[in-house]
Amino acid sequence: MTDQLKQQEYRVLARKYRPQTFNDLIGQETLVRTLTNSILNNRIAHAYLLTGVRGIGKTTTARLIAMSLNCEERSQEKFEPCGKCNSCISVREDRSLDVMEMDAASKTGVDDIREIIDNVKYKPVSSKYKIFIIDEVHMLSKNAFNALLKTLEEPPAHVKFIFATTEVKKIPITIISRCQRFDLHRIEKESLTSHFMGIAAKENIKINPEAMALIVRSADGSVRDGLSLLDQAISNETDQITAASIVNMLGLADRGNIFDLMDAIFNG
Repeated sequence: MTDQLKQQEYRVLARKYRPQTFNDLIGQETLVRTLTNSILNNRIAHAYLLTGVRGIGKTTTARLIAMSLNCEERSQEKFEPCGKCNSCISVREDRSLDVMEMDAASKTGVDDIREIIDNVKYKPVSSKYKIFIIDEVHMLSKNAFNALLKTLEEPPAHVKFIFATTEVKKIPITIISRCQRFDLHRIEKESLTSHFMGIAAKENIKINPEAMALIVRSADGSVRDGLSLLDQAISNETDQITAASIVNMLGLADRGNIFDLMDAIFNG
């Protein structure tokens, strides 16, 4: 295989290793337990609100909820989406007619929300539910929130909303009170280290523990940020990723301070 073909097939680590099941989510045990129990018991809220810093799994969780609720092969005794049926594949490939995603960072106005509201009255094309995922929902205008509120008060049985936000304080309390809220947490350093080391092994990448500690520290609890840094480190090194190379990559303190930095990381 040529280098050109390899480059064409390359996918960034954050996309390649995006969780495909609830059990793949790391560091969100309470969220997973509550969500999966509600799915097993068929106690599905009409609206979910997922909050937390960037890169910890909000959008991924929203898609997993959508996949599970509309999975064609999932039995009542299971909560995980099969990942193989037409519905699951269409959600994963972002081409489902019944699961629609909107980025409120770029579509903030009332007209954008009215498109959704007009769509709500129609039954799903081929799935059990019509699901609307709105990312960065806090970016919606006041008028957009007001327009959305009426639909949230009395949503049709076939409609589910899933909102994701990094700034929950900017969302009107009237919206929050009509959602089942889940606060996603920053991932613990130990969990990130184990996760990233596992990925490095799968990618046949050699990386020193000290170098990984620097990546985890800089990720600050974000899986996506950490994997982006690991991607960058892999691109910069052809042999083995060392702490010195990570220090240079991140533009940290001069090389003379690297051992002090390592000591601070490993000793708290």
